[in-house]
Amino acid sequence: MTNTLDRRALLRLAGATAGTAVLAGATVAGASPAGAATAAFRHGVASGDPLPDGILLWTRVTPTPDALPGSGAGPDVEVRWQVAADPDFTTPVAVGTIATGAARDHTVKIPVTGLAPATTYWYRFGYADAWSPTGRTTTAPPADASVDRLRLGVVSCANWEAGYFAAYRRLADRDDLNLIVHLGDYLYEYGTGEFTAAGRVVRPTQPAHEVLTLADYRIRHALYKTDPHLQALHAAVPWVITWDDHEVANDEWSGGAENHTPGTEGPFADRLAAARQAYLEWMPVRIGVDGAIYRRFRFGRLAELSMLDLRSYRSAQASGTAVDDPARTITGDAQMAWLKAGLAGSTARWKLVGNPVMIARVDVGALPAWLLGPLGKLLGIPENGAVLNADQWDGYNADRNELVDHLRATGTRDVVFLTGDIHTSWANEVTTRATGSANPAAVEFVVPSVTSDNVNDFLKLPAGNALSQLGAGLIRATNPHVRWTELDGHGYGVFEVTPQRCRMDWYHLADRTSSTSGSRWVAGWSVAAGSSTLRSEGVPLS
Repeated sequence: MTNTLDRRALLRLAGATAGTAVLAGATVAGASPAGAATAAFRHGVASGDPLPDGILLWTRVTPTPDALPGSGAGPDVEVRWQVAADPDFTTPVAVGTIATGAARDHTVKIPVTGLAPATTYWYRFGYADAWSPTGRTTTAPPADASVDRLRLGVVSCANWEAGYFAAYRRLADRDDLNLIVHLGDYLYEYGTGEFTAAGRVVRPTQPAHEVLTLADYRIRHALYKTDPHLQALHAAVPWVITWDDHEVANDEWSGGAENHTPGTEGPFADRLAAARQAYLEWMPVRIGVDGAIYRRFRFGRLAELSMLDLRSYRSAQASGTAVDDPARTITGDAQMAWLKAGLAGSTARWKLVGNPVMIARVDVGALPAWLLGPLGKLLGIPENGAVLNADQWDGYNADRNELVDHLRATGTRDVVFLTGDIHTSWANEVTTRATGSANPAAVEFVVPSVTSDNVNDFLKLPAGNALSQLGAGLIRATNPHVRWTELDGHGYGVFEVTPQRCRMDWYHLADRTSSTSGSRWVAGWSVAAGSSTLRSEGVPLS
């Protein structure tokens, strides 16, 4: 296994709506507090992928003491489920039972249909005489509805060993979110001590070894869903999720991964199948034809959200002039065609893209040698200062050029990429090398990690240190389309969509290693309708 510092290329560089219901805080009056899981439902509840007439519900039941995640033990059982228009369940609108057992690790997924659009519902599950915690969810508005505002919590990169998920708690405590968008690295595959909090294991992971088998991945998913802050946020708001690499292995591509050695860890196809099976069992996500996870959601005439899968179809990472090879792809041909057609053909005001890895260009070749020296290992920059992070869109220039050129050729405006992966905070204008920094075709907002190490952590320096600040300034100077970046903070984003503008606010935690950490607003950037030029905002969203 290679050194962890060599795995995270670019990281090492550096509502109330009309037509949608308002979601309130995480604890529902008269119901079990979110996160207060019963013995039978110790992994909480979740909802996801809202449609105008339906929602996907999830839980996991532990019917007997031996029916532990990944054990393959325990009986087949029937689980009850209820959806109601009130938190006391006096007016159920949908009920049923579903069978589950060891074959699917005792997980439960219910695609509930026949619901009213833009409506808040409460849901729960029952087994024997036990009820799960109560969750709350909201359906999407009709496709032609007039929606005045949409607010999303945006998150990425939650490493169990590097801290507590206080970022999820802070989002669950808000009363203005309609949806959570998770951009990948929901969990990490490493063994204990392999990816920590600046060298410190805050809480050991399970299993203790790197996950490889179906049982391993099931156990790791189950561990994450014991976190009370994660349970609270799942129970409070519906989620739309995609995966990145660590749900399988670091720097995954369609035929392998940096963190997979076939000679000692078996065929990659076996590991991939195990990881994907566990993910689809444990996550409130719908899949399409041939298991495709890229999919699209509509929120009235205000916004359409296209969630990408940038792991399943991509070519292996490359370097040098190979990054320009048009035969290489990050999206795959079918997904690229789907994305281009969807963006150009959308009748929504805003075209949002859930984008696991950064699409904006990052040129590091002009950074001085004295800075590249201490940052070289951190950034994964070759000694010659090559302009590249091969794992994100920089390593697949032909695909980026194709997409950006398509947006220009079709006159498609109001495209916003929501991005995770690199553990740091960025506000970018999306251009190509051919256009330089002029006339951007879209904008991109990159959220920080929930807990995973970033620049100051790798350098063993305090947040806001002079080197991180200087590095951020040099990145902006070298890349005028990077309007803002911050390299040290952990936290989350709050993204607001209105007919007039889109805006991202960044919040950073005081201490990711504290389960009770507070957070503070650090920046806000917006883009006006009809423009692809970013503007800094001076005060937080109200």
